[in-house]
Amino acid sequence: MAADRSHDTLPPLPPRPRNLFPLWATGLVGLIWLMGVDLDLSPTTLISGWADMLEYFSRYTSPDFSNTPEYLLLMLETVAIGFWGTVFAFVLSFVLAPFAARNLAPNPWVYNLTREAFNFMRAMPDVLLALVLISAGFGLGPQAGALALGIHTAGFLGKFFAESLERVERGRYEALDAVGASFSQKLMYAGWPSILREMSGYTFYILDRNIRTAAVLGLVGAGGIGIALYDNLRVFKYDESAALLIILLLTIVVLDRLSTFVRGKLQ
Repeated sequence: MAADRSHDTLPPLPPRPRNLFPLWATGLVGLIWLMGVDLDLSPTTLISGWADMLEYFSRYTSPDFSNTPEYLLLMLETVAIGFWGTVFAFVLSFVLAPFAARNLAPNPWVYNLTREAFNFMRAMPDVLLALVLISAGFGLGPQAGALALGIHTAGFLGKFFAESLERVERGRYEALDAVGASFSQKLMYAGWPSILREMSGYTFYILDRNIRTAAVLGLVGAGGIGIALYDNLRVFKYDESAALLIILLLTIVVLDRLSTFVRGKLQ
């Protein structure tokens, strides 16, 4: 009977986990304080300037949509700049990313060279690239903007794709190696299918980012809605500027919904 009771004895419960919330809260408050000191942020200045900020934003409360057809055409041009910039970045990343993945690169020299190429693309601001391409002979217009966005964001997409390819289970690559698959076959049957959902998410994110940035590139002559926004703000036409900003915002919302839909289908 004693032996039977010993079998019924339950092991002791594990110790109660520590409550780390006070530690994390203290660290967060300290980090906010350090940020305020380093950036010279004054709560008094923010509070006193609140009225000025509200007054400025109140200038955009009466959007003028009288030139909506023209604004929509400019928005379509901006979308085209962002779209083709994303296509260029995707193609470049699709070709180069496998050579920047440690488990797929043929040798360390190729791996490091491709990684540094992606680093260079990310380090070059798209506005600077647009100015360089405009002065190089492309002239003012959407071509320079699309290429500038493509080169810059290829550095991001390439890094995302390469790191995703590195996280693919080793067994999938080894199984294809065992049957004598080539480098391209390993990519097409193991690499890319395994990260298809991540690829779509990253690509739609870059498309979203490129369309918003294309509006900024319009300020340096790269075409699109940015030119109209710059011209209106320069002469203090806040009503027309508000209409342009609303059109840009609605476009981004539609793209976000489309991205969610596509990623849901690929899940």
